[in-house]
Amino acid sequence: MKTVVVTDTTAYLPKELREQYNIQYIPLSVIFGDEVYREELEIHVNDFYEMVKRSDRLPTTSQPSVGEFVELFEKLAKDYDAIVSVHLSSGISGTYQGAVSAGNMVEGIKVYPFDTETSCMVQGFYAIEAAKLAQQGAEPEQIVDRLEYLKKTEKAYFMADDLSHLQRGGRLSGAQALIGSLLQVKPLLHFVDTKIVPFEKIRTRKKAMKRITELLGEDANKGEPLQAVIIHANREDEAKEWMKELQQLYPNVEFMISYFGPVIGTHLGEGAMGLGWMKK
Repeated sequence: MKTVVVTDTTAYLPKELREQYNIQYIPLSVIFGDEVYREELEIHVNDFYEMVKRSDRLPTTSQPSVGEFVELFEKLAKDYDAIVSVHLSSGISGTYQGAVSAGNMVEGIKVYPFDTETSCMVQGFYAIEAAKLAQQGAEPEQIVDRLEYLKKTEKAYFMADDLSHLQRGGRLSGAQALIGSLLQVKPLLHFVDTKIVPFEKIRTRKKAMKRITELLGEDANKGEPLQAVIIHANREDEAKEWMKELQQLYPNVEFMISYFGPVIGTHLGEGAMGLGWMKK
C-alpha cells in the first residue's frame, strides 16, 4: 500500500525536511483585520512578529476548512492508497477533526488521522517518523501504532511571557488559579489530555528555563537516545545559547531549534520559549 503523510503548518517543518520525506502541508491562517494570510505560505515567522508590533489589534487564527482537506485528499488519491494525517492537538484546534471529517468524505483513499496532542516541531517529529516509515513501505496501521508508541515517550514544556494571549483565545485551561498572580509568575505550561494546562508556577524566566532543563534531564539521564527541539517566539539568540548549555549537559540528546510560527505565536505571544522531546 502506497502511503503519504500530511501535516498542518503548525508543525513548522523546514522546507528541506518536507521535501526529503515528501510530507504534504495544509495551512492554518492568521487574520489581521480583513486580511487573511496562510502561514508558512503567505506569511513567515519574522514578518509575523513585526506585523504584530505594528498592529493596534492582535491577529486571530483559523483552521483549514473541511473543503480544503477534501481537495488535498482527493488530489493525493490519484497517486496514493492511504494518508496518515498528523495534526496539532484537538484540544486547541479543530484541524484534526477537519481531517477526520474529510477522510470520511473522500473516496478512493483511506485516511488515518492522528492527533499528536501537541504542536510545533514536536508535532513535526511525529510527521517525520510517519513519513520515514511510509517511504520504507510500512502499512498505515503500523505507522499509527508507532506514533502511538512515541506519544508515550514525548514531553513538552513551554512558557509565555504574557498569558493574556492564551486566556483571551480560550487555549489555556485552569488559568483561573493563576489570575491573581499573572504579573509575578512565569508558569510552565504543558498539554494534558489535548489541553494546555499549567504545570508549575515559577517566578522568573531564568528559573523556568532551568526547571525545563531539569525535566529533560530526568529522561535524558536514563541513557536512551532522545531527540529534542528548542522552540522560541522571536528569541533565536536565546535559543542558541540554551542549546549550547543543553548539549553540554545531555550529550546523548540530539537537539535542534525551531520556532513558534504565526498561528501558535498568536496565542503565546512574542518571547515564549519551549522545549520538547521524545525517543529517537
